[in-house]
Amino acid sequence: MQRPPAGTAIPIEGLTIKEVGPFPMAVQQLNAPVRAPYAHHPTRRARPAHRPGAGVVHVRHRHRERFTVVGNHLAQHRELSLLAIGLAVHIQSVPDGTRVDIKSLSARFPEGEARIAAALRELEAHGYLARTVSRTPTGRVVTRTVSYAHPAAAAPCAPPDRPTPAAPRDAKKPATSPAPSTPSPEAASPAPEPPLPAPRTADPTRDATATALLASLHRDDDRLLLSERDTVRLSPAVAAWLERGVRPETVRRTLMAHLPPGAGLRHPAALLAHRLTALLPPPLPVSLPPGPRPAPFQECPDCGRPFRAPHPGHCRDCRTGREEGARPTRGGGPRGSAPAQEAFHAGSRTAYSRPERSPNSCIDPLAYSTL
Repeated sequence: MQRPPAGTAIPIEGLTIKEVGPFPMAVQQLNAPVRAPYAHHPTRRARPAHRPGAGVVHVRHRHRERFTVVGNHLAQHRELSLLAIGLAVHIQSVPDGTRVDIKSLSARFPEGEARIAAALRELEAHGYLARTVSRTPTGRVVTRTVSYAHPAAAAPCAPPDRPTPAAPRDAKKPATSPAPSTPSPEAASPAPEPPLPAPRTADPTRDATATALLASLHRDDDRLLLSERDTVRLSPAVAAWLERGVRPETVRRTLMAHLPPGAGLRHPAALLAHRLTALLPPPLPVSLPPGPRPAPFQECPDCGRPFRAPHPGHCRDCRTGREEGARPTRGGGPRGSAPAQEAFHAGSRTAYSRPERSPNSCIDPLAYSTL
């Protein structure tokens, strides 16, 4: 640092006052005292040297009951979302048989169905979940969920062999005959699905009704929205139902009964095809041929009695009387001739006819009852 010349009062840049002592920063200090040691504050807790200065601090506890072992491959997964990891831990902690569908999980947690469905898809994509759709004997479609604690070790292992009891030393080994060498049967191939029913006769009106029925199912349930290709494929099966005398409303109720709830219905066309095939009603019974028509009514010309006969003529009684009257009798004349029969019928009509009644006449009830 420059100093002004002696005997002059001209100011020069730098320090202008008289120095009492040397400037401490201008001289190199090699023996500077070290930093004072950290004084222990009475209200502060000393930090152990083996713990980091920031981050989480674990307080360990050994659980004896009600705990779940979760691998770090899941808890620290790099690609799964936090919701998916938490949902996987919850699913692994519940017992077998617990419902873990979207409806049940959304009712259990504050997250909505959309977020839970996305988390389930994440777990399914990374192998922690496997959801399969199966059909019960009654035709109901159910979804089965399998949770894997470790997807890398998800290969099924054979159950351990049970130890066989040791045979006694004195027991003799039974003589076994060599098993016949028979070829092992090949694995049976799965049975092919039965074809869709089809109508026996073509009817444009019936086909149009079947197509309209399938195309309008989504009005009652949005999940039954079918594509044009599925509608064309399933319409002959509906027409077969209509051909067998089933009303369109009955077909609609059968197809929409007991549908799986929520997102369990993934393939509506396959469900409708199964119901149209498995629940097909029997055909209408064939009507018997009509029996012979009864003979028309005829009127007997002798007694006026109506009777059934293919052609006009006499009734059975008059015909029998005519046959008996044609035979010879002991008196030599024919029995029951026409004049005699006419007289007999005339006498009968006269004997049983009512007396004529004039407007001013009065009939004795006693005399009328004897007639």
